[in-house]
Amino acid sequence: MFHMPSGMQLVVIMVVILLLFGGKKIPELAKGLGSGIKNFKKAISDDDTELQADTKTVQTKNEERKI
Repeated sequence: MFHMPSGMQLVVIMVVILLLFGGKKIPELAKGLGSGIKNFKKAISDDDTELQADTKTVQTKNEERKI
């Protein structure tokens, strides 16, 4: 089972990340991660918008058939 790491475990993880990537590389990694998350959320939002538009089109066509 997964559980949230405690405070000391987080400190150890941060130190390991700092040692692996160095102080200058971490902001670049964070920027890339933030950009990736932003693009992912935008893609999900675009898909939802497209799905709603398609649903509306189908509903309109169904209403036209009834008339």
